[in-house]
Amino acid sequence: MALPAVSLRTLLLLGLWQTGRRSLASAPELLEQPKKIAVVGAGIGGTAAAFYLRQEFGPAVKIDVFEPGSVGGRLATVKIGDHEYETGGAVIHPLNLHMKHFVEKLGIPPRKDTPSKMAIFDGKELVYEESDWFIINVLRLLWRYGFNFLRMQMWVESILDKFMRIYQYQQFGYSFSSVERLLHAMGGDNFLTLVNQTLEETMIAQGFSQVFINDIVAPITRVNYGQSVRINGFVGAVSLAGADSGLWAVDGGNKRVCSGLLYHSKSELINARVTSISVKARPSKRGNTASFYEVNYVGESGAGHALYDIVVIATPLHQGKSDIAFPGFSPPLPSHYPGLYHQTVATLVQGRLNVSYLGSAEPASQFSVSDILTTDSKGCLIHSLSSLDPVHIPDGYRRPAASHSNVWKVFSPKPLTPEQLKSMFLSHHGVSQTPWLAYPAYRPPHRRTPPFILHNRLYYLNAVEWAASAMEMSAISARNVALLAHHRWHEQAGKIDQEDLHTRLRGEL
Repeated sequence: MALPAVSLRTLLLLGLWQTGRRSLASAPELLEQPKKIAVVGAGIGGTAAAFYLRQEFGPAVKIDVFEPGSVGGRLATVKIGDHEYETGGAVIHPLNLHMKHFVEKLGIPPRKDTPSKMAIFDGKELVYEESDWFIINVLRLLWRYGFNFLRMQMWVESILDKFMRIYQYQQFGYSFSSVERLLHAMGGDNFLTLVNQTLEETMIAQGFSQVFINDIVAPITRVNYGQSVRINGFVGAVSLAGADSGLWAVDGGNKRVCSGLLYHSKSELINARVTSISVKARPSKRGNTASFYEVNYVGESGAGHALYDIVVIATPLHQGKSDIAFPGFSPPLPSHYPGLYHQTVATLVQGRLNVSYLGSAEPASQFSVSDILTTDSKGCLIHSLSSLDPVHIPDGYRRPAASHSNVWKVFSPKPLTPEQLKSMFLSHHGVSQTPWLAYPAYRPPHRRTPPFILHNRLYYLNAVEWAASAMEMSAISARNVALLAHHRWHEQAGKIDQEDLHTRLRGEL
């Protein structure tokens, strides 16, 4: 069973590299293209949307990207000392084909890899610590958890095999009008079931032990999403895939992908905050009335507005994340959708780690663990503690031992107090705290996600986050929304919400 899956992935990857501007080249009979498109948000979703919209609609359309802050959004870095370090999205999975395609297209090299070791902390002591020897790690896991770890890898692999169908669908130009339809096209009723039950319920039903879930799975969900195993099963599987081997990052910081996509899309960046979007009717050259979207915004030079044929919103429309108003729509559009974003505080500390805080009696000079995950217990005030490497690894770089000053990243649900920092570090300076509303609070049962289509030509990319939040999920959603906008503009209903695509396309790769 494994060999066909590998060959399918290889073909998909080659297909993504070789596919050009599919829609324009293959459909000369299409109607007139839109003149202006607006994208609200310049994170990975917004910049990927601009990239794919350019691919779908060609060189003539004007694309404006609105962003009040820095390009990259939740992909961000901070400078400490002589180097920059990631504070936002840090790793990319080897099977994230869109992100792979981006860095290849943009000519950005991957970051140099540095060896790492993981341990698990229960608030009092390290309950598990990786060895330098792979076989010893395997034997320890087998002794304590039986075959649970191997079975988990097989279970995640089975979900990834279904997940990767989306690349095939998008390569052939198919799109989906809702998150539910997209998930169902990938994994059928099984994926819809996953988003409606907790990861804990899912894994117990699959026969995993509660001890394994508490000791191994919970630390992974805490470091990736700051939440327990009571998140939904689909985002839980995404989280477990994020603990796989072969994870990588972009040299110079993952935010470089966003600025590169923006440049490659030949879009205009407008440093302004969008305040409202409304529908306006204007007479056309043919004598009839045409509708446009008026985007109102405020920037450093004051307020402004502009009309667009298509608008893509690539920023969360939720409390605490956005204040965009939608006046005059019938039926009315909500400015906020139900649900809350979960806060995780990323604290970067330059200092010397207090290994006794972790209950370790090992001398700091010999303590080589770089990533400390935590169990879901009352004694754990943090979600994780990691030794950071710069976003650019200079030649001859070696990660300092714990006995020397280094940059550490701490994920916690609340800002760390001076007393807490003092207990964790023997000495420290250069503290930088960033509170992130980084991802939704995943609390099944799953409520209906916000729609991709808010109005006739008004689209909402971030709806996908309520299934799972990740760089690749945003890229998948960006591709889907660009295809959706193209097909609906040109009235190509046969490319939207088609059933049984996996069966129909199985022999075409």
